[in-house]
Amino acid sequence: MHKNIVFTYIIFTILLLVSRLSVAELMIEITQGSDSAIPIAIVPFTNKSAGAIPENIQKIVSADLQRSGEFDPLPTNRMLSLPDSAKAVYYRDWRLLKQNYLLIGNVEYSKYTKNYKIQYELFDVNQQQRIIGEVVSGGEKSLRDLAHHISDAIYEAVTGVRGAFSTKIAYITLQGSPVGKGKLEYRLQVADSDGRRSFTLLKTSEPIISPSWSPDGKKLAYVSFESGRPAIYTQVIKSGKRTLVSSFKGLNGAPAWSPDGKKLALTLSKDGNAEIYNLDLATKKLERYTRHYGIDTEASWSPDGHSVVFTSDRSGTPQVYRMNIYDLEPERLTFEGRYNARPRFSGDGNSLFFVHKSNGSFNIAAMNLKAGNQTTLTETPLDESPSLAPNDRMLIYSTQRGRKGVLAVVSVDGRSKYFLPSAFGDVREPAWSPFLR
Repeated sequence: MHKNIVFTYIIFTILLLVSRLSVAELMIEITQGSDSAIPIAIVPFTNKSAGAIPENIQKIVSADLQRSGEFDPLPTNRMLSLPDSAKAVYYRDWRLLKQNYLLIGNVEYSKYTKNYKIQYELFDVNQQQRIIGEVVSGGEKSLRDLAHHISDAIYEAVTGVRGAFSTKIAYITLQGSPVGKGKLEYRLQVADSDGRRSFTLLKTSEPIISPSWSPDGKKLAYVSFESGRPAIYTQVIKSGKRTLVSSFKGLNGAPAWSPDGKKLALTLSKDGNAEIYNLDLATKKLERYTRHYGIDTEASWSPDGHSVVFTSDRSGTPQVYRMNIYDLEPERLTFEGRYNARPRFSGDGNSLFFVHKSNGSFNIAAMNLKAGNQTTLTETPLDESPSLAPNDRMLIYSTQRGRKGVLAVVSVDGRSKYFLPSAFGDVREPAWSPFLR
C-alpha cells in the first residue's frame, strides 16, 4: 500500500486503539445553543390511561427540538398552567412568558387495540391561532417513533424545513472483548438520531470503517478487515443479510452509494495505485474514474449523480477535487491550507463539508461552491468523518475528548453544538441516514 494513503485510515486506527471499555447507548451533552433559538412551551402530555406511560412524550419532543439548536423549550416549572385542550389555552399567560409557540397534548392507552393514541396541537402564541394538530397511534415500542414524528411535524411547521428527528445514525465502537486476553472488539452500531435504541449490526475482532447508508435507508455499505485485509460489504439492516461486493488484492475502501442506489463509488488499488472506481451493483461491472500516480480516495456523489468529489494528494498534499463522471476531468476545489479531505455534498449540491487542517488542528469546514468561500465550523483539535443530516441543518462528526473518541453534532451555521459521548469506550465514523419512510 502506498505510504501516503494515511488520510483514509491512519488517523482512525491511531485514535481507536486507546480504549478497552464497553459501549452503551450514546448520551446527549449540549454545549452551545443558538442565541436566536425560538421560544416554545411544550406542556407535559396528559395521561388519560389507567396506568403509567412507558415513555415521556414531552421530554422526547423537548430534547429533539432543543438539540436542533433552533428551539428553546420552556422549563415545566416556569409554566403558569398545564393545558391539554384548546379551550384551556390562555394566550396572555404564554405571551407573559415570552413564548412564541405552545404545544399541548394527551396520551391514551386502549386495552383492546394494545395501542397508544397521542393527540397533539401546536399554537402560535402571538397570532393566537392553532397551526397544526394530529392524532397518531402505535404500540409501546412505537412511542419514541411517534414522539420523533411529532418533533418533525413541529419543526417543519415552524421552520418550513423537514425535520430529521426520525432518522438514524450508524457508527463504529471499540471495546474490550468479552473473552478478555487483551483482544479488541469492533462493532457497527445503528441508533436513533438522538443516540437511543442502539443495536449491533456487526461485531468482529478486526477493524470496521467507512459506513455508508443506501439512499433508501435499508442497507449499509462498509469496510471490514475480518478476513485479514480490507473488503467491502453491503448489509440489509432489517434482516442482517450481508453481501461481499469488493475484495480485490490491495485496498478496498471508502464505499459511497450513488443517489439512485444502483452503484458504489469505491477506492481500489487493484491496478497498483489507489484510484476511484464505480461499481454497478447489479452487473458487478467496474468503471475506473481516476488515473493518476497520486492517491485518489474518499469519493462522494453529488445529489444529481452527475459528479463526484474526492480526496487526492496529486498536488502534493491532500486536497478536494470535483469530477464530472462523463468527461472525468478533475477540478481542484480547495486551496486554503495543506490538508482538506473527506468531502461531502449538501443535499442541494450548493455546499461542501470536509476535514480541514489549520494551525495543527483537524476541524470540519464548509464551502459555498458558488461563492467559493470557506468557513470552519468546529474547534475541537481532532475532528473527522463529517456526515450531514438529510435536511442539511446539522452535521455529525467524530472527535476526541482527552483520550476518548466521541461523536459530536454542529449546526451548519456553527451556532449550535452538542456531543454524543458513550458512557464507556470509543465511538467513531458516524454516518447520518437519509429520511426514512
